[in-house]
Amino acid sequence: MSPVHQYKKIENKVSGLLVKQLNNLGSGITGFFKRMMVMGKQRFTVMFIPHSEKKIFNFRISVFSLVFLSILLSAILVAFFLSSTYFSGLSRTLSKKSTALQSTQASLDVVRDEISELRKVSDTFEKALNQTLETLGIADKEQYQVNLTGGDLSTLFDLEEQEDGVLQELSDLKSLSAFLDESVDSLQKITDLLVSHGDLLKELPTLWPLQGVRGRITNYFGPAEHPFTKKWYLHKGIDIAYRQGTPIISTADGKVVEKKYEPMGFGHYIVIRHKYGFYTKYAHLQTVLVKEGEHVSQGQKIGTMGNTGLSTGPHLHYEVRIGSQVVDPERYLSIKSGLKGVSYDN
Repeated sequence: MSPVHQYKKIENKVSGLLVKQLNNLGSGITGFFKRMMVMGKQRFTVMFIPHSEKKIFNFRISVFSLVFLSILLSAILVAFFLSSTYFSGLSRTLSKKSTALQSTQASLDVVRDEISELRKVSDTFEKALNQTLETLGIADKEQYQVNLTGGDLSTLFDLEEQEDGVLQELSDLKSLSAFLDESVDSLQKITDLLVSHGDLLKELPTLWPLQGVRGRITNYFGPAEHPFTKKWYLHKGIDIAYRQGTPIISTADGKVVEKKYEPMGFGHYIVIRHKYGFYTKYAHLQTVLVKEGEHVSQGQKIGTMGNTGLSTGPHLHYEVRIGSQVVDPERYLSIKSGLKGVSYDN
């Protein structure tokens, strides 16, 4: 027998076995479904017998119906369990959100209270600022008047002011911001004025002539009895007593125009010329630390307190002149430090 015939024979044999197996499998499956159909169509009778036994309730149910009801009941139980879990989680989430909302509301109430307090403080500051501007004559009061009691945010939010004041806090903040913007220019004008005033005070003899201490005024400007001759004379300055060697400073910017020594008078003394015709004199010095022609600044150390010349003890004789006219030095010292008419002890 040729190989081709052998191959065909084997192929036919395998094909037959495969077809036979498939037929057996199909028959088995068909038989299984037939048995299941038979079993499913079988019916059971369910009876409910009450204790009175007057009437018996019974009904028939097939296996298919029983399986279907079991599946339906299981689905209902699973759905109920899942729903319970979901709603339980949702309830917890809502509880957390409610707590957070209450906390936010409390914080909002605090913010509203703070804004209310800030509005009150701003009202007070506005009044003080306007009064200061009016007093200094920098600008008209109405120019910097800002209304802090209300506002309209419709141009900013495209909303209308609600009657219950929901937007009131935002309106107040906008008004406060506008007020602060308006106040910057006013405060700058006040600053410029104070700087100018400070520059002017540097050129006027307004600084206390003792560095770091006050001392004690032993003799004031005006008529006084001379300590040596016992005669009345015009005391042209003030005498400030303190320890010998105490630093003496220039009371204003200026130029040293005189530096001399009078053994029977002022002892070591210097005279400084300032702007606007002012002159200051510092007498009875122990040492002099500047030269004639030297420019000095307000607060610069120019000498030390001494007892030179005709003196009864360590002190500074301090004079202020306008041109050739002597004036009371305390009038100018009081401008900066409020020292007029007071005796000073360390």
